[in-house]
Amino acid sequence: MPFHHFIADSAGWRTLADETLFANPYIEVHRPTVTSPTRAEPFTWTVTHRKGAVVIAPLTPDGKLVLVRQERVPIRATIWEFPAGQIDDNAEPDAIRATGLRELREESGYELAPDGELVALGHFFPSAGFTDEHSHLLLARGVVPSPHGHAHDSAEAITECRAFTREEFRAMIASGEIRDANTLAAFARLVAMGLW
Repeated sequence: MPFHHFIADSAGWRTLADETLFANPYIEVHRPTVTSPTRAEPFTWTVTHRKGAVVIAPLTPDGKLVLVRQERVPIRATIWEFPAGQIDDNAEPDAIRATGLRELREESGYELAPDGELVALGHFFPSAGFTDEHSHLLLARGVVPSPHGHAHDSAEAITECRAFTREEFRAMIASGEIRDANTLAAFARLVAMGLW
């Protein structure tokens, strides 16, 4: 199974049954029957399983954050966001780091400079009401254009890549131009941790 085992029953939770309603290599839809800390009577829920993802916030040596503009079919729009991608192999040593660096180069055409560093910013759940998908957040401090350029995935449509100043980035959030949950979460974590 390509999906993670990140979520498990914890104190007060019990899974009594789990029926698979749909599955393909990208997503699984399940109907678990559970009890919870506040509900002793069994109840069912619909849960979507997806691979974990990595969101990477690329920061240039002059303090700009790099965004890609990508077409998103579910919302029928092209939006600004940080490079991100699913973890293909959870068994790979340091899969989070490897995925982040891969997506940075593939989507933006940037790479970590020799004196750059990756800073782990934790993880979050983009939509915990229906999916256990989680995104690991990384800061790539000190990114430079790769001599090899980008290597967009054939399933993606990235239309541009640009670096934005702090003022430009904040204005884009305030106006609703940046509305991707991964990007907003990574920005919030950067600010809360005093990293940007």
